[in-house]
Amino acid sequence: MQENKERIAKRIANLGYCSRRDAEELILAKRVSVNGIIITTPVCFVDDNDVIKVHNQVLKNRKIQTKLFMYNKPNGLVCSYNDNEGRDTLFDQIKIDYPNLPRLISVGRLDLTSEGLLLLTNNGELSNILASPKTQLTRTYKVRVFGDVSQNVLEELSMGITIEGMVYQPILANILNSTGRNSWLEFNLKEGKNREIRRICEHLGLQVNRLIRTHFGPYFLNDLPSGEVKEIDILQLKKYLKKEVLKEFIAT
Repeated sequence: MQENKERIAKRIANLGYCSRRDAEELILAKRVSVNGIIITTPVCFVDDNDVIKVHNQVLKNRKIQTKLFMYNKPNGLVCSYNDNEGRDTLFDQIKIDYPNLPRLISVGRLDLTSEGLLLLTNNGELSNILASPKTQLTRTYKVRVFGDVSQNVLEELSMGITIEGMVYQPILANILNSTGRNSWLEFNLKEGKNREIRRICEHLGLQVNRLIRTHFGPYFLNDLPSGEVKEIDILQLKKYLKKEVLKEFIAT
């Protein structure tokens, strides 16, 4: 393999179409071709001379200037480009509100009724790195629940928990305030599995009626209004990413 060749999924991510994981799913779904031939496995290497098509759309084979954005996601938007149920997506809304922004990819996801901080980037490889638990970026959530819970029970989550065979890594959780059986809780975690907090709260007998992500690594919502996008400094990630990795994105 020549040195300038790289895996097809990584190339698609670096060209800003989607994350590496999503690219692999597109490949398995036979939506990707290289030089006119549909590929069916991510074990395929390409270079600058290869013509890559996704959904029959030619990807421009040029490096992009990596950008990172903070978005305050409102309740009721799907974190996807396409929704099988025809629901509104955040990318449709961003395209309306910010037509001059590049095609963006979310760093992980927030579910339909969750709100708050969502990182967006035009570089799928950066999205893949930041979403990985290996990067150790702490996600902080404020969660309003109904039910009875004690601080002692929440502190047991720091040992991790298994629910119906699903293993969740250690979580730091605290009661912020309570009024009767209504409480605001704070969860800090580094994994972010699908609907993780909601499933844990349900397991504890709590009903979640609001979930807001406030922090992701060094970034926090502060006073960013709901539905607004703000460009942020990639250099704030230098504590979490190796110098050679960070340099790759700053140089693009």
